[in-house]
Amino acid sequence: MFTFTPLLGAQSSSSRASQSILELDGGIKILVDVGWDDTFDTRDLAELEKHIPTLSLILLTHATPAHIGAFVHCCQAFPLFTQIPIYATSPVIALGRTSLQDLYSSAPLAATFLPTASRIFGGVRCERRGENERSTEAAGSTGRILLQPPTAEEIARYFSLITPLKYSQPHQPLPSPFSPPLDGLTLTAYNAGHTVGGTIWHIQHGLESIVYAMDWNQARESVMAGAAWFGGSGASGTEVIEQLRKPTALICSTKGGDKFAVSGGRKKRDDLLLDMIRSSLAKGGTVLIPTDTSARVLELAYALEHAWRDASSADKDDVLKGAGLYLAGRKVNTTMRLARSMIEWMDENIVREFEAAEGADGATGQRATGQNQEKASKGAGPFTFKHLKTVERKKRLEKLLSEKGPKVILASDTSLSWGFSKETLRRVAEDPNNLLLLTESFRKLTPTHESPFTISLGSTIWQWYQERRDGVALETASDGELLEQVHSGGRELAWTEVKRAPLDAGDQLIYQQYLATKRQLQDTSQVRGGQETLENAADALDDRSSSTSSEDSDSEGQGRVLNFSTSLAHSNRSKLALSDQDLGINILLRRKNVYDYDVRGKKGRERMFPYVAPRKKGDEYGEFIRPEEYLRAEEREEIDMQQRRSDAQTKLGQKRRWDEATGAGGRRLSGGAGGRKRQQLTKDGQKVDSAGDDFSVASDEEDADAAASSEDEADLQSFEGPAKAVYSKATITINARIAFVDFMGLHDKRSLEMLIPLIQPQKLILVGGMETETAALAAECKKLLAAKAGVDVSASAAEGAAIIFTPGNGEVIDASVDTNAWMVKLSNNLVRRLNWQHVRSLGVVALTAQLRAPEPIEEESDTAEATAKKIKLGEGEESSSAPPTASALIKSGDKSDSFPLLDTLSVSMAAGTRSVARPLHVGDLRLADLRKVMQAAGHTAEFRGEGTLLIDKSVAVRKSGTGRIEIEASAQSASNQASLGRGAGSFLAVKRKIYEGLAVVAGN
Repeated sequence: MFTFTPLLGAQSSSSRASQSILELDGGIKILVDVGWDDTFDTRDLAELEKHIPTLSLILLTHATPAHIGAFVHCCQAFPLFTQIPIYATSPVIALGRTSLQDLYSSAPLAATFLPTASRIFGGVRCERRGENERSTEAAGSTGRILLQPPTAEEIARYFSLITPLKYSQPHQPLPSPFSPPLDGLTLTAYNAGHTVGGTIWHIQHGLESIVYAMDWNQARESVMAGAAWFGGSGASGTEVIEQLRKPTALICSTKGGDKFAVSGGRKKRDDLLLDMIRSSLAKGGTVLIPTDTSARVLELAYALEHAWRDASSADKDDVLKGAGLYLAGRKVNTTMRLARSMIEWMDENIVREFEAAEGADGATGQRATGQNQEKASKGAGPFTFKHLKTVERKKRLEKLLSEKGPKVILASDTSLSWGFSKETLRRVAEDPNNLLLLTESFRKLTPTHESPFTISLGSTIWQWYQERRDGVALETASDGELLEQVHSGGRELAWTEVKRAPLDAGDQLIYQQYLATKRQLQDTSQVRGGQETLENAADALDDRSSSTSSEDSDSEGQGRVLNFSTSLAHSNRSKLALSDQDLGINILLRRKNVYDYDVRGKKGRERMFPYVAPRKKGDEYGEFIRPEEYLRAEEREEIDMQQRRSDAQTKLGQKRRWDEATGAGGRRLSGGAGGRKRQQLTKDGQKVDSAGDDFSVASDEEDADAAASSEDEADLQSFEGPAKAVYSKATITINARIAFVDFMGLHDKRSLEMLIPLIQPQKLILVGGMETETAALAAECKKLLAAKAGVDVSASAAEGAAIIFTPGNGEVIDASVDTNAWMVKLSNNLVRRLNWQHVRSLGVVALTAQLRAPEPIEEESDTAEATAKKIKLGEGEESSSAPPTASALIKSGDKSDSFPLLDTLSVSMAAGTRSVARPLHVGDLRLADLRKVMQAAGHTAEFRGEGTLLIDKSVAVRKSGTGRIEIEASAQSASNQASLGRGAGSFLAVKRKIYEGLAVVAGN
């Protein structure tokens, strides 16, 4: 059994987020992706929350918000989510961590709002707001209370829970604590292209072979290798590799199913991008390219950096020489540092370039001649930037935009809803010489999504680009073709600005009541849900806990408000309103003058006094050690003196400079306007005063990243503690030109129409696109699959429609494999003759037997009558010439638990069937496993080239794309074989080891 349920992203005209549930036989549930869109609406996660208590494992495909945007929120809001095993590749884990750290530090709405059901003031619940409460509050002056966003350390801790996997590595995952057994479920990750570490998942379970391919790209790019349909990077052929061919179900995205590939491939695309940039730089303008922070930005940064390198080394004048190239984002240094450590996950050309750069650096170190230095400068690493400067602080970006001169700015994010791209758009929008260059398309706006929270700035600008109301500017490119740049025409772009603000007195009381309700739910959940193993449960009741531990428990326990909705109604009332049955043994604590409780017939926690011992926090090495508890008296006095000096500097009545601002609690803020100085540490440990708004590019070291992130936090939020969202209207006039170059790195219509017939899936499930492109691709695939099978399209229209599914969000479809499975019972004589062979975790046996009628189930007391009936039934079967069919045998049974019987054949029938059966081999031999087996047997085995194993320097074993094993041996003299060792170069020895790894199924 296999059912598929898309939760988000199926035939949706507004959301690109991806969430899907795969349910296999035995109740195994797999969640693939936990995406979120730019609205950060928790109502989109309501269906996902219902499935969390039954999930077996989670798979992640790409490090983009559309695939992992809600991962941290689920870990923080739903306690059971962190107990589910999660699997992804190493680049998805690393780049996804930096992407969400940038997201939470830039977008206030990502922290989500305080649950409306828990808004209580003075014992009276506030009125519940409707579905349009966001748009209503946006027009007013009041805002909703925001939850505390996760810190960078918390995000890193959540991503550390993910288990990394490698490509083409079969893995048998572990189930969650509340999952049924997985029964040999196997996961294999394959390269999907599109992003570094992007994954096509192959899931095998029983008879089901499922290929989940969401957002893949077959074409090779500068950084990203092509998808692994035909093998490794750059591989091409006419047949898909055996592991991904003929699956029982192929789940494929339809994004880009209606677009055609640009003639000329990657080079044509890069040249078009540079021609667009040169046309604006020649006028002295600024080019803004919105991009993401960790995925496609690597392709853009690599292409532009190498274009600037080529321009600087060329003799002719190029406008790129005098233009600046900048990459703006709060985590770009970390992203690029991670990219330099992921070279092996990228295209082969990147690996060669890196190796060439390492060789050039070594040559320069040996002999510092001019020729070697020139070679080293030309052979700089692929992500060692010479022209691209990174900007991680808002002040640096503001100073950069205030400077005159042509420049190109890559800024986060793509939707222009948060990040540095919105700040840059405000500065470059009014100049008609500037260019807003889009690299991704947006979905069409629908009448039901007119709220400013569901329409991003990028969607609005994309709609203007498609309308072309104010005309198009045509310029000639380098190859003679025309460049299209759409005029904005001075149109006004309006949006709702969201900022964090401190809570007032009334909101503070509501927030404190929310925290108190949460602590009460933690206490209640231990009795109701039996979750005494959850962390921080004891810490929530420990009055001696420090402020840090209480904040951690609050952030980790907030999901109980959502998971225990039944307890919420009881917790919101006063304690006296609870009935004695609801309190249980807690009546000893909650009721006055109650000193006895009947524990007879009770189980579990109802049998003991409800006391929770305070649990000391620690790790696998023991309790946490606090150094401040072991200070000497003189050290403690010195710290107290420093604290008193710092308090005296900010005492009441002290003069402050004009450009300094003071936040709550008398702390100075870091958002003052220019002129303020701060102290920085140099590499030798000395303190140096530098201007707070100087434009020095941060290095890639950890200390520079930490300093930049701390100052970015100060710029984003000038206070600590709880906050609320304050809305304000903002408008700007757009005079800059708008252009589009497709840098999405997704499959096109030609790739889909070519590959799907080659994959030959039994069931095809199309999700991830809009309704129009999904329907168009389904109709086209119906014709292609029918033509591949050699059937008339008109005659097989009804049959073809049955194997192609186009579900909507929340629609459950049954895509089980088309097999007729019958349950039979083996006789004792047949079981004794079975010779089982084990291939990995599977048992294989060949049998030839006769199907008999089911044995009737009789009462144990009437054994004699049962024996007589069995003998009579046996005599009747021997007299019959042909056995009955399986369906007739099943219908003959009076009870549902009576099955047909498989018994041994008679001598005459066995002799006739033995000649018909042919032996075959079962199993899949991996060359890596064969290498280990041959080395353990005393042979020498090493890989030579791709897919060739050389044994004893004389026997070569190759495995083709279809899984066929080929063995070649060279003739060796007896003296050579003696020198190589016993059994060396033996063709039969290698062949014998190969057969031992397979199961030989003979028809006996």
